[in-house]
Amino acid sequence: MQWTSAPNIGEAALPQRARGFWKARFSAAREGLERLLEAERAQLPPWFVIGFGTGIGLWFALGHPGQWLAVMCFAGALAAAGFAARAGRLERAAGWFGLAVLLGCSWVWARSQLVAQPRLERPRVVTFSARVESVEPLIARGDVRLLLSPADPTLPPRVRVSTKAETAPAGVAAGAELTIRARLAPPPPMALPGTHDFARDAWFRGIGAVGRTLGPVTVTQPERAQGVAAARERLGRHVRERLPGPPGTIAATLATGDKSAISEADAEAMRRSGLAHLLAVSGLHIAAVVGLAMLVTLRLFALSEWLALRCNLMLVAAGAGALAGIGYTVLTGMQVPTVRSCIAALLVLAGIALGRDAISLRLVAVGALIVLVVRPEVLPTPSFQFSFAAVTAIVTLHASPWARRHLQRRDEHVLLRWGRGLAALAATGLAVELALTPLALYHFHKAGLYSVAANLIAIPLTTLVIMPLEAGALLLDLVGLGKPLWWLCGLALGLLLDLAHAVSNARGAVAMLPSMPVWALALMVVGGLWLCLWTTRIRLLGLGPIALGAAAAVQSPTPDILVTGDGRHVAVVEQGVPLLLRDRAGDYVRSLFAETAGFDGDPEALAGQRRTDCSRDACTTVVRKGRSEWRLLATRSSTRIEWTELTSACAQADIVVSDRFLPRGCVPRWLKLDAPALRRTGGLAIYLGDQPRVDTVAERIGRHPWRM
Repeated sequence: MQWTSAPNIGEAALPQRARGFWKARFSAAREGLERLLEAERAQLPPWFVIGFGTGIGLWFALGHPGQWLAVMCFAGALAAAGFAARAGRLERAAGWFGLAVLLGCSWVWARSQLVAQPRLERPRVVTFSARVESVEPLIARGDVRLLLSPADPTLPPRVRVSTKAETAPAGVAAGAELTIRARLAPPPPMALPGTHDFARDAWFRGIGAVGRTLGPVTVTQPERAQGVAAARERLGRHVRERLPGPPGTIAATLATGDKSAISEADAEAMRRSGLAHLLAVSGLHIAAVVGLAMLVTLRLFALSEWLALRCNLMLVAAGAGALAGIGYTVLTGMQVPTVRSCIAALLVLAGIALGRDAISLRLVAVGALIVLVVRPEVLPTPSFQFSFAAVTAIVTLHASPWARRHLQRRDEHVLLRWGRGLAALAATGLAVELALTPLALYHFHKAGLYSVAANLIAIPLTTLVIMPLEAGALLLDLVGLGKPLWWLCGLALGLLLDLAHAVSNARGAVAMLPSMPVWALALMVVGGLWLCLWTTRIRLLGLGPIALGAAAAVQSPTPDILVTGDGRHVAVVEQGVPLLLRDRAGDYVRSLFAETAGFDGDPEALAGQRRTDCSRDACTTVVRKGRSEWRLLATRSSTRIEWTELTSACAQADIVVSDRFLPRGCVPRWLKLDAPALRRTGGLAIYLGDQPRVDTVAERIGRHPWRM
């Protein structure tokens, strides 16, 4: 008899049970997400704006058209899948977010092509006629910056030229026609990896060349400043006449938005103390102007019983505030931060007029969306990021249950009200600084450590004392009685400047950091947005990306060698101190190397250092990194060097840097950076060690349209 084994029913059913188990787990997880999104449904619309900004940011961060297309395809597929599912809120949210990413990436790509203008291919010295588009006096530098439309068809349609103030014709204004001789060059790219990319800004502004005049400027058809430009110029001159010296330059900035008269010492003190935002006409100033206009309107109209009984005074005051905000924005030159703040103020006033919640994250999101639709190229700029990061932090803080319990005004003793107000101001300053510090370290490699305390004094001083005094003085000047208020305003501005200098000169006032990775900043931004936009406990998950990004930023290595794209300037960073190849480098180059190296001070000279041998024509130095030693050879003059001497020195060096063409016989052991190589790479940051690597400007720019 032949025996056969019966099938094992339990083993056959195991895969089916496993599938059922995972299906149940997936269904439970999906239901949990649905409940979460239902509870947070009021917070979902701002994520569309986040998606739109993500698409724009990915276009700037990724360097190849193939990568941009991949982002768009993935986002499009996500949108199609989300809308096709027609299931729950989770699928719809994914569909809208994917659509937003697709729209953001495609729009900024299209925008970069729509604004394209011819650019100068190589430096030229040329004499040409042009019409003036705008005039920007840089009083502190003794320069005048002209934006011109050349008549010469061989030149780009828009160029920017600087000239010494003494050679600029008096009264030259927009609309004038002139003839100049200037050295023009293509807009320069970022000098070192991670620094400001002027070529990107010039591309989106349609500027095809920049330069400096050679000799005097001849006006062929004068044009006097008219309209708003003339009013702004007269107002700035009037304020500086009433308040001479540094206080007058700050007062003129608050009135007209023109920062050109502020000395570099005062500007640096404001930056180091964390008070530089007071010099950029933005939300703080718009809020002060709108609030003052509303207060005055309400007080004046309330004096009439007939008007108070028959008119909605709050609606009238909102209209007056809107007109004041728009007028102030136009008067101060309609700079990007001012326009953004004016849009936000108008949305707040519209909310007041409609009886809706005036300040919310939805309002911030709508303002950001408007700006990004009109000018998507502002997303990577510090002004956009600082403005919306600060506003988002403030709105999130004061909408939180903790703030409502402890910081909201209530009927209590005046001392308690004042104490609660000061606590609210301190908490607001701390929230803003926490939001802005990663951005400041990324863009400027520095952040003020005492800025919260400084702003506790400076913000009330500016909004409640300085600006009202200045506005009152200007009004009283109409009847010749403004002198007392100008005196008081000068005292208050002097206190502001003294505070800025005292804080900036304090020991440990500034934290410095070398270039952090873009992904580290992205992690902190994503974590911050997650923390701000949700209202339930899930928001705490945002602390994870923030911590990871902060840890990566703190651990960012300091570059060991920095080289500018022209090969003329080289810095060896030793123990955090940049040592310059050319000790007579200008202030811009010195500050550039100091910030990129995360050094708070003035760089030193490479010549005279240990393990360094310099002649008039070249320097050789040994750079130690751990247990490794790297020998660097860098030329620093245009004098011809004997072939045998040069090739022998190259053979003994690991790295050779020169602003000239080096012969093929010059073969270093690792890296050769002469003029042809630097034209391909742009500026470099070299990291030595067991696994040396090179970060280049060319890699940062990729194939974006403003690359050379």
